[in-house]
Amino acid sequence: MRILVIEDHALVREGLLLALRALEEPGSATEILGARDADEATRLLEANGDFDLALLDLMLPGTGGLAFLGVMRKRYPHIPVVVLSALDDADTVTKAMRQGAAGFASKASPTHVLLGALREVLAGETWLPPEYRELSGKRKRSRTVAERHGLTKSQARVLELLAEGKPNRDIAEMLCVTEGTVKIHVSAIFKALGVSNRSQALLVAQGKK
Repeated sequence: MRILVIEDHALVREGLLLALRALEEPGSATEILGARDADEATRLLEANGDFDLALLDLMLPGTGGLAFLGVMRKRYPHIPVVVLSALDDADTVTKAMRQGAAGFASKASPTHVLLGALREVLAGETWLPPEYRELSGKRKRSRTVAERHGLTKSQARVLELLAEGKPNRDIAEMLCVTEGTVKIHVSAIFKALGVSNRSQALLVAQGKK
């Protein structure tokens, strides 16, 4: 698992990098990278955009957090972004969610609350503080194939591209990852769907199996 923390205050950023180690699953490696602003985050994303989650502060120098959130949603739609901000009024939360955030957490939240929120988002859910849950309540929908089979955001995006007939090489270029990473995702998708090849996976994705 790879997580990107975009936060300009060094002490806060370093504290988050340590706290997020609690998300690491036994027997698996978690890489957590930090960026102090949108420019540094862009360099990390361009070097390897295969992140499973991004944690984004709104009050960044230069390109602000909300503006950069819009950029990330366009360039890296497969990466869920959780906004972390000291500004947690209804207007700010609404703007972040409308811009495409997968979740919103206040900097005043205890560490265990933040970790719980990130686990929810990593599981494909949307997370908001209890007092703002009505903002997403009207957006409930039937579960997708990816949700029903427990696919991650990255795996769901790969499945979408497989359904479009894209070969592994093209998928790797579109998602800015290595072809080897795509193969790992494809194998995980086959296992989750209970299939052994692309044709069977497409049948499941189309609801025909």
